[in-house]
Amino acid sequence: MTEAVDTLNSDQLPEATDQPNRYPPGDLAIWIFILAELSVFAVFFGAYAFTRMNHVALFNEFQLHLDRQAALINTLALITSSYFVVRAVSAIKQNNSIACSRWLVAAMFMGAVFLVVKSAEYSHHIELGINLSTNTFYMFYLSLTFFHFMHVIMGMVILAAVALKAKRGGYSVQEHTGVETGASYWHMVDLVWLILFPLVYVMR
Repeated sequence: MTEAVDTLNSDQLPEATDQPNRYPPGDLAIWIFILAELSVFAVFFGAYAFTRMNHVALFNEFQLHLDRQAALINTLALITSSYFVVRAVSAIKQNNSIACSRWLVAAMFMGAVFLVVKSAEYSHHIELGINLSTNTFYMFYLSLTFFHFMHVIMGMVILAAVALKAKRGGYSVQEHTGVETGASYWHMVDLVWLILFPLVYVMR
């Protein structure tokens, strides 16, 4: 009788899903890549800041021509997308691969919002005849933002691959390194923008 009760109680207990946290999360190779990418951006940011110190009036003047409202929308879009990615990781840790996939799709949608808004900015600049040779400020602005723009596209491709695999049941609570790897890269993309936005659009 006691064994039967113990068996019943055991069956009623929820399946344990807590796994030891890995630091850093995801594959080690992606962190080497992330550190390399951050180093490149750091060089860009340092060059921007150094050049700005020597051309303050020029940078302040043309900074006012940028669309801060569009940049703010893009900031909110990327922050929201990172939240969705966090939910995706949480879902797969609960062994819910379908919810994981859906959260990743939602994150990609916000990434698409970023690309559309940024593309509209670029289109406006092209209509005004602005390009890399217009002046030093626009050379840095276009180079930095387009470099980041390409990273957003790459991040969306990674998230799409992870979402598709999650939808097909390729990840589980026991093995979801791929989800954490994709999430780590996406958070890097978000982090870079959170530095780029105030540096280029706001700081005077």
